[in-house]
Amino acid sequence: MNTTAPTHEAAVPEAQPTGKGKLAMYWAASCGGCEIALLGIDTKILDVAAAFDLVLCPCIADGKVRDIEQMADGEIDVCLFNGGIRTSEQEYMAQLLRRKSKVLIAFGSCASEGCIPGLGNLHNKKQIFDNTYQETASTENPQHLRPQTETEMPEGILHLPLFYDTLKTLGQTVKVDYYLPGCPPEADRIWDAIEAIVTGQLPPAGSTIGENTTVCDYCERTRTEKKIKEFKRTWEVIPDETTCLLEQGLICCGIATRAGCGCLCPKVNSPCIGCYGPNDDVEDYGARLLSALASVIDSDDPDEIRQIVEKGLPDPIGQLYRFSLANSPLRRGKLPAKGNGQPAAK
Repeated sequence: MNTTAPTHEAAVPEAQPTGKGKLAMYWAASCGGCEIALLGIDTKILDVAAAFDLVLCPCIADGKVRDIEQMADGEIDVCLFNGGIRTSEQEYMAQLLRRKSKVLIAFGSCASEGCIPGLGNLHNKKQIFDNTYQETASTENPQHLRPQTETEMPEGILHLPLFYDTLKTLGQTVKVDYYLPGCPPEADRIWDAIEAIVTGQLPPAGSTIGENTTVCDYCERTRTEKKIKEFKRTWEVIPDETTCLLEQGLICCGIATRAGCGCLCPKVNSPCIGCYGPNDDVEDYGARLLSALASVIDSDDPDEIRQIVEKGLPDPIGQLYRFSLANSPLRRGKLPAKGNGQPAAK
């Protein structure tokens, strides 16, 4: 992305005031499901349209960066920013939308915690590019081409954003006013946030909008004392539909995950995967979940405990930090000593 404004540019007609607020949505390093989730509020989307003019939403409209750049600072009332920060373009847009927005919301798990894209932090840029453009079985690239930030073409120089070694969360990049977690956030929580904005009943700045308790607290499954001799993979068993999934040996993350989803996964006989992230008082979601799992293992023998964990958790990072690696104390895998021309992120 070339963020330099052209020297010869037609004047943009000045928008006429409507008396409504201005709403922006931006899509950074994510799957785009959060934009679709906004439609989950059903007919209430009409209430949103009545309260706000949508000034930016690349998913559905051809908005221009220059239009946002020309706005006054703070002119956008609310920005729902979805996705982590992986490229220089996304970093620029995070900084731009922070300046232009009165309220900036980290919308969804990718913006809040890094989510699945954050697992790329286990590798560096070179490893990711080698796998993507060379090593996969379906890839034919005999010239070993890789994306370049500048490529000379007959029409001029083509600019592409710089791809960073480390994905950052939105909160690691700019000041965030509120967090709305979920992969994606559920419709009820989205409406709670919009209603709070419209009515001016927002919580203190920096808060997560939603519950500060766990999924287990809302789960209706029968629970007794948990004593686990074996953790099972989801494909190994068809669980009973009424008993606690963790008591059946399935790794259900509800014991350490913020409520707000409506227990959707357990309701369809599937373990909670932890997409709503940690509660307010938890700094390391993975450590909290591991501690909770360790507390239900029915053994005092270190060797037996190790065997249970190694068999039941073949991918500990992927299981414990699936949604939160980028925002955890671990943050990323170790970078090579010389890197690849980029300094390691702090």
